[in-house]
Amino acid sequence: MGRLHFFAVFSAAVLFQFPAVASSGNGSHGNALPAPVTDADYIDNGAPDPAKVELGAQLFFDKILSGNLNISCATCHHPFAGTGDGLSLPVGEGGRGLGVTRDTGVGDDAVHERVPRNAPALFNLGAREFNRLFHDGRVQLNAIFPNGIDSPAGFDLPDGLDGPLAVQAMFPVTSATEMAGQPGENSIADAAAADNLAGSNGVWAQLAERLQGIDGYVGQFVTIFDDVNTADDIRFTHAANAIAAFEAANWRADNSPFDRFLRGERAAMSLSAKAGMRIFYSPRKGNCASCHGGVFQTDHSFRAIAVPQVGPGKGDGEFDYEDFGRERVTGNPMDRYRFRVPSLRNVAQTAPYGHSGAFNTLDAMLRHHFDPVASLYAYDIRQAVMPSRPDLDSRDDRAISDPTVRASIAAANELSPVSLSEREIGDLVDFLHALTDPAMLDMRDDVPGSLPSGMVLAD
Repeated sequence: MGRLHFFAVFSAAVLFQFPAVASSGNGSHGNALPAPVTDADYIDNGAPDPAKVELGAQLFFDKILSGNLNISCATCHHPFAGTGDGLSLPVGEGGRGLGVTRDTGVGDDAVHERVPRNAPALFNLGAREFNRLFHDGRVQLNAIFPNGIDSPAGFDLPDGLDGPLAVQAMFPVTSATEMAGQPGENSIADAAAADNLAGSNGVWAQLAERLQGIDGYVGQFVTIFDDVNTADDIRFTHAANAIAAFEAANWRADNSPFDRFLRGERAAMSLSAKAGMRIFYSPRKGNCASCHGGVFQTDHSFRAIAVPQVGPGKGDGEFDYEDFGRERVTGNPMDRYRFRVPSLRNVAQTAPYGHSGAFNTLDAMLRHHFDPVASLYAYDIRQAVMPSRPDLDSRDDRAISDPTVRASIAAANELSPVSLSEREIGDLVDFLHALTDPAMLDMRDDVPGSLPSGMVLAD
């Protein structure tokens, strides 16, 4: 059979076996191929106000939003690290440097602990279906709350937020380990420790006051927002809306080889990637689409897949070093160790993997899925990527070294073992690489040249 004829037959067979769903953006879950992504899948049809996007970029990279003026949103979600930081667990407020070169700081300014969960990638979060955010989904749609969104602020969440992505941007600035700092170090950290987020001298009011004092920001807020006429009208909700617009516009990633294949460009993917696609969507093979179905390769559910618990945890369990995941939001013990199923767009760029960043390579994370319990019991914490400091290192493996905790994580696992050959695994990896949008391979233009605050961009 000639090569071109074989290719045509192979492509047709793939499409025949796995037909696309009727329309995009419907969050379809089954094992069918999704329809191509379109502008309609996104808020504002994927075209936020460019001026708001520019303002959001500046705010995203500006340390003015941190309590001690030493960290920005971009520190843990940098375009040079696939909108993450390249670490298993972030080194938040008090650390120095970017990405895998970041250290834990020195002296009194050193970090008190690692941030408990891996910094998730931010691709495609401007799509309408991304309405549950954070690893445990603690920001989610709920009509009884202001803005129709449930969040850690409950009924104290201010009005005027554009959606879940803007709501998400309200909270890293309130975390002692992420951006606020420790009590006694600054007034924002003190407000955060007192759980004063929305009060007159709360975290958000103090940050808004900082922005009100910077002429280069004030002019932009006045121009962009209809309800801002003077500096005094600026609220942190405006900043959160701008940050969300930046993330939605700049990190829309839907022109991968897989996207182009779905749009009819049959030569966009390699033969091995197409073979991997068949494994991914086959219920009898990988069955990956049972969780990673839909337009963006996620069904937005919460699953327990026995990912090892690395790091300080979230203060759960008898000894406070566990992370109960979704249970922390729902209060339902059946949700213990369940975490949000991530989108797989640009997944090859977003290592390490898992809510705790336990797996440093895509291959290791993939193989964990094939037998999660065996992988959990065989786990070697040395594959985690974190700057070493003796006191922090001593806490990193407490949960995974506790036989009772490890057995509980194993018992909660929801994935059945899968058997694939090495060639099939290789094909599956090739398909996952085909989910990378080439535009996301060079994101240098996402970094603003300067900031109205005058603060330096580099750590």
